[in-house]
Amino acid sequence: MPTLYYAVGACSLAPHIVLEWIGAPYEAVKVGYGSPELLAVNPAGAVPTLREDDGWLLTQAGAILDYLAHKHPEAGLTGGDSLRERAEAHRWSSFFTSDMHASFWPIFMPARYTTDDSDEARQKVVKAGHALAHKQFAALNKHLEGREWILGTKSVMDAYAFPMIRWGKKLLEGHLSQYPNVLALHDRLAADPAVQKVLDREAGK
Repeated sequence: MPTLYYAVGACSLAPHIVLEWIGAPYEAVKVGYGSPELLAVNPAGAVPTLREDDGWLLTQAGAILDYLAHKHPEAGLTGGDSLRERAEAHRWSSFFTSDMHASFWPIFMPARYTTDDSDEARQKVVKAGHALAHKQFAALNKHLEGREWILGTKSVMDAYAFPMIRWGKKLLEGHLSQYPNVLALHDRLAADPAVQKVLDREAGK
Protein backbone atom coordinates (compact mmCIF):
# COMPACT_ATOMS: atom_id res chain seq x y z
CA MET A 1 0.00 0.00 0.00
CA PRO A 2 1.55 3.35 -1.00
CA THR A 3 1.98 6.13 1.53
CA LEU A 4 1.57 9.79 0.61
CA TYR A 5 3.22 12.39 2.80
CA TYR A 6 1.35 15.67 2.46
CA ALA A 7 1.08 19.12 4.02
CA VAL A 8 -2.12 21.12 4.32
CA GLY A 9 -2.38 23.87 1.72
CA ALA A 10 0.41 22.47 -0.45
CA CYS A 11 0.39 21.08 -3.99
CA SER A 12 0.44 17.61 -2.38
CA LEU A 13 -3.34 18.04 -2.45
CA ALA A 14 -3.16 16.97 -6.11
CA PRO A 15 -1.82 13.40 -5.65
CA HIS A 16 -4.01 13.09 -2.54
CA ILE A 17 -7.05 13.69 -4.76
CA VAL A 18 -5.75 11.33 -7.44
CA LEU A 19 -5.22 8.52 -4.95
CA GLU A 20 -8.84 8.94 -3.87
CA TRP A 21 -10.02 8.93 -7.50
CA ILE A 22 -8.09 5.72 -8.14
CA GLY A 23 -9.82 4.02 -5.23
CA ALA A 24 -7.01 1.58 -4.35
CA PRO A 25 -5.83 1.35 -0.72
CA TYR A 26 -3.30 3.97 0.38
CA GLU A 27 -2.17 5.77 3.51
CA ALA A 28 -2.05 9.55 3.81
CA VAL A 29 0.32 11.01 6.42
CA LYS A 30 0.16 14.70 7.31
CA VAL A 31 3.60 16.18 7.96
CA GLY A 32 5.16 19.56 8.55
CA TYR A 33 7.70 21.06 6.19
CA GLY A 34 11.15 20.01 7.32
CA SER A 35 9.74 17.87 10.13
CA PRO A 36 11.80 14.89 11.35
CA GLU A 37 9.13 12.52 10.04
CA LEU A 38 9.33 14.02 6.55
CA LEU A 39 13.12 14.38 6.54
CA ALA A 40 13.37 10.68 7.35
CA VAL A 41 11.84 9.84 3.97
CA ASN A 42 12.75 12.93 1.92
CA PRO A 43 15.96 14.75 2.91
CA ALA A 44 14.73 17.78 0.94
CA GLY A 45 11.91 18.14 3.48
CA ALA A 46 9.36 18.71 0.72
CA VAL A 47 5.92 17.40 -0.14
CA PRO A 48 4.47 15.52 -1.84
CA THR A 49 6.52 12.40 -1.19
CA LEU A 50 5.20 8.99 -2.20
CA ARG A 51 6.59 5.78 -0.68
CA GLU A 52 5.79 2.35 -2.06
CA ASP A 53 5.71 -0.86 0.00
CA ASP A 54 9.23 -1.83 -1.03
CA GLY A 55 10.59 1.48 0.25
CA TRP A 56 10.93 3.13 -3.17
CA LEU A 57 10.43 6.88 -2.90
CA LEU A 58 9.16 9.33 -5.50
CA THR A 59 9.13 13.10 -5.10
CA GLN A 60 7.90 16.04 -7.23
CA ALA A 61 4.17 16.40 -7.81
CA GLY A 62 4.29 16.10 -11.60
CA ALA A 63 6.28 12.86 -11.45
CA ILE A 64 4.00 11.38 -8.80
CA LEU A 65 0.88 12.25 -10.79
CA ASP A 66 2.28 10.70 -13.98
CA TYR A 67 3.34 7.59 -12.07
CA LEU A 68 -0.06 7.13 -10.44
CA ALA A 69 -1.95 7.67 -13.70
CA HIS A 70 0.07 4.99 -15.49
CA LYS A 71 0.24 2.62 -12.53
CA HIS A 72 -3.57 2.60 -12.53
CA PRO A 73 -4.66 2.90 -16.18
CA GLU A 74 -8.04 1.47 -15.19
CA ALA A 75 -8.80 4.81 -13.50
CA GLY A 76 -8.66 6.60 -16.86
CA LEU A 77 -6.70 9.59 -15.57
CA THR A 78 -3.81 9.76 -18.08
CA GLY A 79 -5.60 12.01 -20.55
CA GLY A 80 -4.95 9.51 -23.35
CA ASP A 81 -2.12 7.27 -24.52
CA SER A 82 -1.39 8.42 -28.05
CA LEU A 83 1.94 10.13 -28.66
CA ARG A 84 0.35 13.57 -28.83
CA GLU A 85 -1.94 12.97 -25.87
CA ARG A 86 1.06 12.01 -23.75
CA ALA A 87 2.89 15.10 -24.99
CA GLU A 88 -0.07 17.29 -23.97
CA ALA A 89 -0.05 15.73 -20.50
CA HIS A 90 3.65 16.47 -20.14
CA ARG A 91 3.11 19.98 -21.49
CA TRP A 92 0.55 20.81 -18.82
CA SER A 93 2.53 19.10 -16.09
CA SER A 94 5.47 21.33 -17.02
CA PHE A 95 3.18 24.36 -17.11
CA PHE A 96 1.91 23.80 -13.59
CA THR A 97 5.34 22.96 -12.22
CA SER A 98 7.44 25.60 -13.94
CA ASP A 99 5.04 28.44 -14.77
CA MET A 100 2.03 28.37 -12.47
CA HIS A 101 3.55 27.04 -9.24
CA ALA A 102 6.71 29.11 -9.65
CA SER A 103 4.69 32.30 -10.04
CA PHE A 104 3.47 31.93 -6.45
CA TRP A 105 6.91 31.65 -4.85
CA PRO A 106 7.49 35.44 -4.92
CA ILE A 107 4.12 35.80 -3.17
CA PHE A 108 4.76 33.11 -0.57
CA MET A 109 8.44 33.87 0.07
CA PRO A 110 9.41 37.31 -1.28
CA ALA A 111 12.65 37.37 0.73
CA ARG A 112 14.04 34.74 -1.63
CA TYR A 113 13.93 37.16 -4.53
CA THR A 114 15.59 40.30 -3.21
CA THR A 115 18.65 41.21 -1.19
CA ASP A 116 16.86 44.34 0.00
CA ASP A 117 15.31 43.69 3.43
CA SER A 118 12.92 46.64 3.28
CA ASP A 119 9.17 46.13 3.25
CA GLU A 120 8.97 48.20 0.08
CA ALA A 121 11.31 45.87 -1.78
CA ARG A 122 9.45 42.78 -0.65
CA GLN A 123 6.11 44.28 -1.63
CA LYS A 124 7.51 44.89 -5.12
CA VAL A 125 8.46 41.21 -5.31
CA VAL A 126 4.96 40.21 -4.22
CA LYS A 127 3.44 42.51 -6.82
CA ALA A 128 5.62 40.93 -9.51
CA GLY A 129 4.46 37.50 -8.37
CA HIS A 130 0.84 38.57 -8.69
CA ALA A 131 1.48 39.71 -12.26
CA LEU A 132 3.14 36.40 -13.11
CA ALA A 133 0.30 34.38 -11.59
CA HIS A 134 -2.32 36.38 -13.47
CA LYS A 135 -0.44 35.71 -16.70
CA GLN A 136 -0.57 31.96 -16.07
CA PHE A 137 -4.25 31.96 -15.11
CA ALA A 138 -5.04 33.91 -18.29
CA ALA A 139 -3.28 31.21 -20.31
CA LEU A 140 -5.15 28.42 -18.52
CA ASN A 141 -8.46 30.27 -18.90
CA LYS A 142 -7.91 30.59 -22.65
CA HIS A 143 -7.06 26.90 -22.97
CA LEU A 144 -10.23 25.92 -21.09
CA GLU A 145 -12.51 27.82 -23.47
CA GLY A 146 -14.99 25.20 -24.68
CA ARG A 147 -13.44 22.50 -22.47
CA GLU A 148 -14.55 21.04 -19.17
CA TRP A 149 -11.21 19.41 -18.42
CA ILE A 150 -7.62 20.36 -19.22
CA LEU A 151 -6.87 17.27 -21.33
CA GLY A 152 -10.40 16.82 -22.68
CA THR A 153 -11.33 14.19 -20.09
CA LYS A 154 -10.82 14.32 -16.34
CA SER A 155 -7.19 13.58 -15.60
CA VAL A 156 -4.42 14.04 -13.08
CA MET A 157 -3.76 17.47 -14.61
CA ASP A 158 -7.08 18.74 -13.29
CA ALA A 159 -6.05 17.61 -9.83
CA TYR A 160 -2.71 19.38 -10.32
CA ALA A 161 -4.50 22.62 -11.19
CA PHE A 162 -6.83 22.49 -8.19
CA PRO A 163 -4.51 23.57 -5.33
CA MET A 164 -3.10 26.39 -7.43
CA ILE A 165 -6.56 27.65 -8.35
CA ARG A 166 -7.35 27.63 -4.65
CA TRP A 167 -4.25 29.74 -3.99
CA GLY A 168 -5.34 32.17 -6.67
CA LYS A 169 -8.86 32.46 -5.31
CA LYS A 170 -7.44 33.27 -1.89
CA LEU A 171 -4.49 35.50 -2.74
CA LEU A 172 -4.96 37.28 -6.05
CA GLU A 173 -6.85 40.48 -6.72
CA GLY A 174 -10.34 39.73 -8.00
CA HIS A 175 -10.18 36.16 -6.67
CA LEU A 176 -9.93 34.95 -10.30
CA SER A 177 -13.31 36.46 -11.24
CA GLN A 178 -11.79 37.51 -14.56
CA TYR A 179 -11.11 33.86 -15.42
CA PRO A 180 -14.55 32.23 -15.62
CA ASN A 181 -13.32 29.02 -17.24
CA VAL A 182 -10.77 28.52 -14.47
CA LEU A 183 -13.44 29.10 -11.84
CA ALA A 184 -15.76 26.65 -13.60
CA LEU A 185 -13.02 23.99 -13.42
CA HIS A 186 -12.55 24.77 -9.75
CA ASP A 187 -16.26 24.37 -9.08
CA ARG A 188 -16.47 21.07 -10.97
CA LEU A 189 -13.62 19.71 -8.90
CA ALA A 190 -14.88 21.13 -5.61
CA ALA A 191 -18.21 19.38 -6.17
CA ASP A 192 -16.52 15.99 -6.64
CA PRO A 193 -17.22 13.73 -3.61
CA ALA A 194 -13.65 12.39 -3.62
CA VAL A 195 -12.24 15.91 -3.61
CA GLN A 196 -14.56 16.87 -0.78
CA LYS A 197 -13.42 13.81 1.18
CA VAL A 198 -9.76 14.79 0.79
CA LEU A 199 -10.43 18.43 1.71
CA ASP A 200 -12.26 17.31 4.84
CA ARG A 201 -9.42 14.97 5.78
CA GLU A 202 -6.80 17.66 5.30
CA ALA A 203 -8.94 20.07 7.34
CA GLY A 204 -9.10 17.52 10.16
CA LYS A 205 -12.83 16.95 9.89
